[in-house]
Amino acid sequence: MKVGGFTIIRNAVRYDYPVREAILSVLPLCDEFVVSIGPCDDGTEELIRSLPQEKIRIIHSIWDDSLREGGVVLAKETDKALAALSPDCDWAFYIQADEAVHEDDHARIRAAMQQHLHEASVEGLLFRYRHFYGSFHHVGASHKWYANEIRVIRNDLHIRSYRDAQGFRKDDNRKLRVKPVDAFIHHYGWVREPAAMQRKQEGFQRLYHDDDWLKRNVYGPEAYAYEAHITRLERFTGSHPSVMQERISQRNWSFLDDISFSKKSLKDRVKDLLKSIGINTTYRNYKLI
Repeated sequence: MKVGGFTIIRNAVRYDYPVREAILSVLPLCDEFVVSIGPCDDGTEELIRSLPQEKIRIIHSIWDDSLREGGVVLAKETDKALAALSPDCDWAFYIQADEAVHEDDHARIRAAMQQHLHEASVEGLLFRYRHFYGSFHHVGASHKWYANEIRVIRNDLHIRSYRDAQGFRKDDNRKLRVKPVDAFIHHYGWVREPAAMQRKQEGFQRLYHDDDWLKRNVYGPEAYAYEAHITRLERFTGSHPSVMQERISQRNWSFLDDISFSKKSLKDRVKDLLKSIGINTTYRNYKLI
């Protein structure tokens, strides 16, 4: 069994992406790893080259900055990185630049890849998600956060990144047939020093919206106001991937300690009620088999 990992990144240093930690968190599971680097002027390539290079292969890509609707450029760049994997890879492990896998889950992930290696009907593996918000000790608990997504796929030329690269589909737009794996993706996209978070929002939202929208909705403050955008949160008392420990220890901003006001919205209450009677309204970009 041969496993290739892949990710895309642009301006990781400027926007404080934990891409180093993301790659290191899955590198032990991979025989090779492709990093596609977009145009950068902030030391991103030097950061990637500081990692152990035995498995890592860097490619360079020019992003089409005119594609500013729905984040479609992210899917196109993800497809480029996927296509750069060696053809003899059986599985492709996709990790986004603000995600990480806990080392305690490595054995289960490897076992699932091995178990389904020769089952052609299994096109991918579905992971559970923890979305951290504001700090490393709070996770989003509302229905706005996706609970599952595909992160391991077959190295199949007919599988493509979908929409804004959240997940994958076949190139005829069919949902992938997947098996769940008992493992989590830790998503740190909403955990940064507030000024870095604001810079990231300004840069990231440019991939989705035009300049007028950005002026009305994003530009202005020097620091991101986490408290102004809170939905329902829960305390996280588990452990983080070991590769994240240094970043966690260097946290230099405060975040609220009292989340008692973090209540279920009406929308969440309705969805929970429907789920209790067997009606699941969760969006699924996959087909469980």
